Amino acid sequence: MNAVRLYDTRSRTVRPLEPRDAGKVGIYACGPTVYARIHIGNARPFVVFSLLARFLEHTGLDVTLAVNVTDVNDKIYAAAAAAGGSSVALAAEMTAAYRADTDRLGLGRPDHEPLASESIEAIIEYIEALIECGHAYVADGDVYFRVRSDAGYGSLSRRELDTMDQAEGVEGAALKEDPLDFALWKAQKAGEDSSWQAPWGRGRPGWHIECSAMAEGLLGTGFDIHGGGLDLLFPHHENEAAQTRAARGVELTRHWVHNGMLELGSQKMAKSVGNIAPLYEVLDRYGRDTLILFFCGAHYRQPMDFADGPLKQAGAGIARLRELARKLEPGPSPADLGPLRERFFAGLADDFNTPSALAAMWEWVREAFRRDGPVGGDDLREMLEVLALANLLDASDAEAPAEVVALAVARQEARSGGDFARADELRAKLALAGWSVRDVDGGFELLPVDPP
Repeated sequence: MNAVRLYDTRSRTVRPLEPRDAGKVGIYACGPTVYARIHIGNARPFVVFSLLARFLEHTGLDVTLAVNVTDVNDKIYAAAAAAGGSSVALAAEMTAAYRADTDRLGLGRPDHEPLASESIEAIIEYIEALIECGHAYVADGDVYFRVRSDAGYGSLSRRELDTMDQAEGVEGAALKEDPLDFALWKAQKAGEDSSWQAPWGRGRPGWHIECSAMAEGLLGTGFDIHGGGLDLLFPHHENEAAQTRAARGVELTRHWVHNGMLELGSQKMAKSVGNIAPLYEVLDRYGRDTLILFFCGAHYRQPMDFADGPLKQAGAGIARLRELARKLEPGPSPADLGPLRERFFAGLADDFNTPSALAAMWEWVREAFRRDGPVGGDDLREMLEVLALANLLDASDAEAPAEVVALAVARQEARSGGDFARADELRAKLALAGWSVRDVDGGFELLPVDPP
């Protein structure tokens, strides 16, 4: 097995993954802030770091994956107030929806899914340590981090200190010693319906300290991989790193790994922009298998265009794999295809390059189709297992229902009559029904695909 190398945002280099503890890897990835149903852009880090964990486990490592849920946040208070309800109830409802939506991805659950609301004691202890060592100060019930007290501040995002904006607006501005400082604790305000008692007054934690406390509580300091979307690089991850250096005297993590943003028409997908596609709606339309293959089609660090074309291409790939499954049999694959398997795993070991891995896999698929007779499918199953797509090779005896057959017959008649627009429309209806159609001598063949 090739040595695993990953891009580290701090050093801006692809470097070997050298676990803190031999044979073990700890991954912490920032999860959602639960004030609304998650969108397809939120799903990308969930998929990336779940699949990365699967691959590392395949290499023989014992992997612990933690993905937090931010259920205490200004956005939750605001959304609950706008709806005239409880912030606690809204957070609980959206947390349940997040878990249900991501369950449909079929990737399993992370080993740990800590809630900020259940980590308050650890958060308060962290803030106390920062106050005691002079890196934080109390101001009228708020607590702020002294940014200029951390000599390493800015080393992660590589921004000039005096050009930074903590995105806290005017809130607390009059209480801060320096506009650069950011909130560790916020005193309870009128209309906020949940709060906790701390030594400096009643209130709730700031966003950044939540993740420092949860990550360290589960994985300790200096754990192996801290992941999340590139949009979290500053201020969230910069502040996490600073808090840990200041309170503990060590770095929080050995590797900072960031996935690129999902885009609609070159604009980042975000609830604040309003250009979102809820995950559950995308799953309803395209199905989980198509969505997983779609995400694997781009390198995790690159921006990715969310568009119908690439999703349809991924759907066609799913149909082709299901078609090949009819030709495969259990057992060793042909020896001359072995190098393609090796290329697949070499691609994943080189900064988790899924496009490179898929190129090798599709070459394996093309070669298998060219062979006469059955082909041993162990290699392909191993590759697909790492991508959580091995289910595509499981035999299906499903027969197409009469209404699906009728659609396929109508499509064939449209093609025979030269009405290709109508034929394409009927193919799309078949896909929505969970079937692909393949033209063969004397007619057509229907194959079950990833159901919506």
